[in-house]
Amino acid sequence: MRGFSPWGSAISDSITTQRSVAVIGGGVAGMSAACALSEAGFRVHLIERRGYLGGRASSYLHPGVNEVIDNCQHVLFGCCTNLIAFYQRIGVENKIHWSGDMIMIEPGGRRSILGPSPLPAPLHGLPRLLTASAFSLQDKLSLARAFQAILRPIPADSEETLAAWLTRHRQSPGAIERFWKLVIASALNAEIEHIAVPYAAKVIRELFMNSAAAGRMGINTVPLSQLYSGVEGLLGNNGSSLHLNSNVERLEWDEEVSEWTVPTRAESIVADYLVFALPFEAMARLLPRMPPAPGAEPLAAQIARHEHWPICSAHLWFDRAITDLDHAVMLDREIHWLFNRGKLQPWRKTEGSYIEVEVSASRAYAALERNRAIELTLRELAEFFPAVKPAKLVKAALVKEVRATFGVPPGIDAARPAAAQSPWPNSFLAGDWTATGWPSTMESAARSGHLAAEDLCRALNEPRAFVTPDLRPRGLMRLLSR
Repeated sequence: MRGFSPWGSAISDSITTQRSVAVIGGGVAGMSAACALSEAGFRVHLIERRGYLGGRASSYLHPGVNEVIDNCQHVLFGCCTNLIAFYQRIGVENKIHWSGDMIMIEPGGRRSILGPSPLPAPLHGLPRLLTASAFSLQDKLSLARAFQAILRPIPADSEETLAAWLTRHRQSPGAIERFWKLVIASALNAEIEHIAVPYAAKVIRELFMNSAAAGRMGINTVPLSQLYSGVEGLLGNNGSSLHLNSNVERLEWDEEVSEWTVPTRAESIVADYLVFALPFEAMARLLPRMPPAPGAEPLAAQIARHEHWPICSAHLWFDRAITDLDHAVMLDREIHWLFNRGKLQPWRKTEGSYIEVEVSASRAYAALERNRAIELTLRELAEFFPAVKPAKLVKAALVKEVRATFGVPPGIDAARPAAAQSPWPNSFLAGDWTATGWPSTMESAARSGHLAAEDLCRALNEPRAFVTPDLRPRGLMRLLSR
């Protein structure tokens, strides 16, 4: 039940003139919850164990190359309504570079461009798909058949994997390798044998069918942690505070006064309410140090069902330009995405070029030793961009985010608790792994923070709307999606 507390009416009894909230975790989920609640009049303490914000979507000074780099490339799309709302709230929406095209490159350099046309949704992407040389006629017919099937409702509790669904809908080998395994599996960061069909269908509808605006891709033009520079100012302007380098190892609940105490190395923070905005593995570590609660064991069982998938990124600095593209999808090889960071971030004034290469959902690549991974990346990159061969590699960094995302296999929704399902009084859950209806993305994290803020206010009988609704389907999709 939403807002239920085994401690009775502690939530409603602790209303004061200005209520305080401790948000534990400074990732996207925690920042979105903290900023929303702070603007709503709560005194918020945003607590982060590291010295910077962002969690798994952050940047740092890499000592090996003396450059500020993102831990891996995080893109957003026009359908990421809550992430965009969060960026607008902290005043950084102008630090996103938007593109409507997806450039696919085959070994040898042949290019295909997917993107919108003036046709109404869901037909807006059809002209470029039909002319894309990366797909054979059989591939195109396969994809058309699959897209038509996705227009029909797919049960949210479907136990079918994407791999089985693709076989059942007679997808060609080219369509599977060059679209489903690369584009969709990369978006969900898992292999098709481990993806639930409803999540794949959501990605297809949002990125390729609902509207051209929903499928636009956004890339940060400043380092990720710099993107969050407005958070501390927003909190301070609203009487709230940011606590960095503050590790939380245990929490204390005082039932008599209905207050939480959050001990950190520097201080003890007292708050009326808590928002746990932690990755699932961090929440699992904290559980044994929490006060006993009837729902703690079921929550631990839910967390135990989640599994990590890695994302790796190779950061490469060359003595010359190797491409004029902003970004590209690379086909048929171990490497997947290219981002021209030097061009997207001209403030760096990099001599030559700075390229970031992403590899999603590849445990084999993540297991490679650094030099072998860089060597493989350079060898494959040269197959797409011949200028790599004569170029000199000035420096390189390899980042392995082994806990980048959680998987979305069939049945995973049963392991995703709602914000108000926290077992403890006056507390709420957030994080991309909670029940948001989205896969493991920054949008899911931002949405979870807004859901937690809404549930907190609802528990106080003071409902507020923080969640930004999904973009509505446009064109013919308004009729077809009913």
